[in-house]
Amino acid sequence: MNVTATTVAWVRRAKPLLGTIVEVGALGQHARVDDAVRVAFEAVADIQARLSRFEPASDITRFHAIPSGTSIAIEKHANTVLMAAQSLRDASGGIFDITLGTAPEGWRCERSHLHKLGDKVRLDLGGIAKGYAVDHAVDALMANGCEAGWVNAGGDVRVFGDTDLPVSLRDEHAGGVRQFAKLRDGAFATSHFGHGSRSQAFAPIPVQAHASVAAPLCLWADALTKVVAISGDTANPLLARYGAQAWLH
Repeated sequence: MNVTATTVAWVRRAKPLLGTIVEVGALGQHARVDDAVRVAFEAVADIQARLSRFEPASDITRFHAIPSGTSIAIEKHANTVLMAAQSLRDASGGIFDITLGTAPEGWRCERSHLHKLGDKVRLDLGGIAKGYAVDHAVDALMANGCEAGWVNAGGDVRVFGDTDLPVSLRDEHAGGVRQFAKLRDGAFATSHFGHGSRSQAFAPIPVQAHASVAAPLCLWADALTKVVAISGDTANPLLARYGAQAWLH
């Protein structure tokens, strides 16, 4: 039959971004859904360029170049992620640490400025920015008329609309993967920590586990997996604060 502008179709694409494979699936009008998926990938690439410590023009790279006691103006994406990281650092008693132990109190974000409080501080947003990039891509899909879909960045996934996405976990004992749940209108992230792994504060992690978190936003699901894995506490009060639920496997 002839395809018309009102035909609704699923489109599924994947690209290497964020140091992993990012997959986008979207349901929408045939004439628009391809453009929506393209915009979603552009949104992810934009977050990578702005927040990765490996990108020469990112706010994080600029921060590393300034001396202690000074600050830089940051754009809105960096401000959103850094304010979230700061809130989670303070609320978790330092368990969540984007400095990877170099200087947990060596930075402060306020009023769209990032202040450097110590010479040794180095920031790595890998434990939270990937989730934020997923949220940003989902926002792009919805803003461009998609009825349902998902974005999956190496296991950090968010689903929206009238669809259920199967969630599988790696089986460390038997090999392969096993189905864990189905996700609808929410986000899910998993981090693996094994014996010999070390936390973001360079302290031994007391559990060997996959830490999985479901939350409304992928930013919080991504970040809270680190808190749960390091604390070993699936009833951590922070989960309720962000409408999240956690599992250790």
